[in-house]
Amino acid sequence: MLNIADTLYRWCREDRPFALATVTRVSGSAPLPPGTALAVGTDGEAVGSISGGCLEGAVYELCQQVLETGEPPVRASFGYSDDDAFAVGLTCGGELEVLVQRVDPADQPHLTTALEQVSAGVPVAVAQVIDGPQRLLGRTLSVLGGGSAYDGTLGSRQEDRAVATQVRALLRAGRTARVEVGGNADTCPEKLTLLVHTHAAPPRMLIFGAVDFAAALSQAGRFLGYHVTVCDARPVFATPARFPHADEVVVDWPHRYLEATEVDARTAICVLTHDAKFDIPLLRLALGLPVGYIGAMGSRRTHEHRLERLRETGVPEEHLALMHSPIGLDLGAHTPEETAISITAEIIAHINNGTGLPLSRVPGPIHGSVPVAPMSPASVLAA
Repeated sequence: MLNIADTLYRWCREDRPFALATVTRVSGSAPLPPGTALAVGTDGEAVGSISGGCLEGAVYELCQQVLETGEPPVRASFGYSDDDAFAVGLTCGGELEVLVQRVDPADQPHLTTALEQVSAGVPVAVAQVIDGPQRLLGRTLSVLGGGSAYDGTLGSRQEDRAVATQVRALLRAGRTARVEVGGNADTCPEKLTLLVHTHAAPPRMLIFGAVDFAAALSQAGRFLGYHVTVCDARPVFATPARFPHADEVVVDWPHRYLEATEVDARTAICVLTHDAKFDIPLLRLALGLPVGYIGAMGSRRTHEHRLERLRETGVPEEHLALMHSPIGLDLGAHTPEETAISITAEIIAHINNGTGLPLSRVPGPIHGSVPVAPMSPASVLAA
């Protein structure tokens, strides 16, 4: 639902009820992931999409029905195996499940607060009950203020605390995922399946080396939703005018800047300097950090020399194996723009465990499913 937060927030401010259709499960080649939503207002206005077009009409009618009648939330499944697949189903061969519910803003004021914080760029997560007792279906709990507080209820204080703990972990990771909680008489008696919608701070892309390739990569990184930093020790090259698409341009020695800045498991580090006096201290530090991707530009000869120098500084082989070098996928790239696509394609493939091969050569579903994240007893007790 957070993909249409701006419109939903406007409707909540106006205290306008709306019907919300949320994709809760996807399998096969369905085009959009869980958490994607379509909403219909009381005036018939529709916003969002749940299938890229092929199911919108059927889901729109279901939304109107739920909105007008006020009936309890409805779950519907669509797939290629349906008899009317070509009429309202997914002719691409995938299957998806949708939860359609009426939302009255006055009944869930915390949802208005969550949508407001999304619009303001504050990290937020909303846990939505998608399976469980009928009386709880569609109910939500919001983790607000970047994870500092939660509001709403899923039935009991015990359940709320347990769910908030799991939701905070997903918010830190920037993941939208299904979560199972409860079914334990000593902790959470109600067994629930939740879909946790997250609006996290954007992941970071740290580009080291103020070169032409960095200008193109900063533009591609920003397009993908990264907060992009370009860093170089040479002030004549590291200027905002040369990198208009970067969120920040830093003049500092790369390793010194990296040592002082925050990174996490979603951070992508791209080393484009291919100059040993910058590369070696930077990569020695980077390869020991819990980041999502590390790539270094250079020829194969440069790569071999770089590995030798890093070994001499004591970097273990298991850390060296984390480095993508030469950086990027083999797309036959030549220009800075083509190289930027090559690099970002490798980052996407690495993050999503993709093969990097043409889809025509990869068997099986095009889109993988989003796994359920079970709640462990330890995480419940920690709540």
